[in-house]
Amino acid sequence: MDKRLGNILKYSLSALLAAALLWFSFRGIDWNLFFGGLGRCSWQYVLLSMFIGGYAFWIRSRRWRETLLPIDPSTGRLTTLNAVNISYIVNMVIPRGGEIARCGIITRHSAKDAEGKRLASFDKVLGTVIVDRVWDTMVMLILLAVVWLVFSKQLGESFSEKLGAVNFSSTGILLAGLCLVALLLGACWFLRGRNRFFAKILGFVEGILTGVKECFRMPSWWKFLMLTLLLWFAYWANSACILGSLAGAGMGFETLGPLDALFLMSVGSISSIIPVPGGFGAYHYLTTLALSTIYGIPAESGIIFAVLSHESQALVQILCGGASYLSEAIRK
Repeated sequence: MDKRLGNILKYSLSALLAAALLWFSFRGIDWNLFFGGLGRCSWQYVLLSMFIGGYAFWIRSRRWRETLLPIDPSTGRLTTLNAVNISYIVNMVIPRGGEIARCGIITRHSAKDAEGKRLASFDKVLGTVIVDRVWDTMVMLILLAVVWLVFSKQLGESFSEKLGAVNFSSTGILLAGLCLVALLLGACWFLRGRNRFFAKILGFVEGILTGVKECFRMPSWWKFLMLTLLLWFAYWANSACILGSLAGAGMGFETLGPLDALFLMSVGSISSIIPVPGGFGAYHYLTTLALSTIYGIPAESGIIFAVLSHESQALVQILCGGASYLSEAIRK
């Protein structure tokens, strides 16, 4: 198949998946209740969440710069911030395309060595992006494990109702999950020479371990870790602000607190794995499903949380990405 045709097909399927998930999320919604609920929100909390979202972009750029400095000490703060901001608006159109775009921006601004070659070559910058994503994946998995332990009773009851089984033991499920992962990795190791799929799984696991090792080899590895904690704290604060905006709207969010914000943030982070432009559809579907399944909040109310949380951040991405694009155009 022609490469261009393959890309068109891939991005078309991605857009169709996003549209399908949006349809599932909004089907049967009473629009009068939906817009009425939006009107009762406390919008000052939404604005605060947007400010925190922009701050999170800055934190991410500072953290990424720590991995770039050993490659090219001249890498500037503005360059990394612009690269991160532009990557978000590119991802809205082309899933994962933003990672390529931000590598190109860093390489274009990189200093040259005595032979005229860029210090931060494209392949080296791409390696730092992989390290960046590996650490986010690790934090997300840790948060999902914490959320499972905290909400094990509610999750167990929900799965029991779905499957018609008895309540699950969180400890038993955790042990079973670890055993299953160990068995799968063992099977992949034995079958790695027979099928590329199993080799890719092992390569992904090796990439995670490499990302951990590379972080501790950085001169300021402690700063990288602190920025990682601060970044995910900002994501949690974002979710808490949206819950705060709905607390007085009379839609069932009154009893939800900081731990619930952590749960919803963790559920929403899973949407980043699904290959849809900008998380559209995937985020709405997962968070609405979680709110209705765990808390019994109606879909009309759940979708309001999803829209406020996702679309407010999408607006921040457009504003920050547009400003960075203009900045790069002026610098060029």
